[in-house]
Amino acid sequence: MSKVDAYELEVLTAFEKGKLKSIATKRELEKLKAAARATAIKDRRVNIRLSSIDLSDIQVKALEEGVPYQTLIASVLHKYVTGRLSEKSQRITGRSTRTSRKRAAGERGR
Repeated sequence: MSKVDAYELEVLTAFEKGKLKSIATKRELEKLKAAARATAIKDRRVNIRLSSIDLSDIQVKALEEGVPYQTLIASVLHKYVTGRLSEKSQRITGRSTRTSRKRAAGERGR
């Protein structure tokens, strides 16, 4: 198990002792279950070409999120097409600067 803070431990303990009660109505639960089933159905396969740098960055991000990189790609695409993907103001970090330098170096070498 990963490290948990005091609050998370308190919630986990309460859950394990059966002290937590759902506040969702039956209608809300059915709606959520239907949405989960619809989202989980993956009946098509696609192949896309990505730059090595983009794929590497996606794999790193997926590792940070604790999900397979294909799942992360599918999630991002799903959020985009459903209008739930929003842009953040871009922060410049050491990592993004390194990636930019790698991209620039790759483009110059071609």
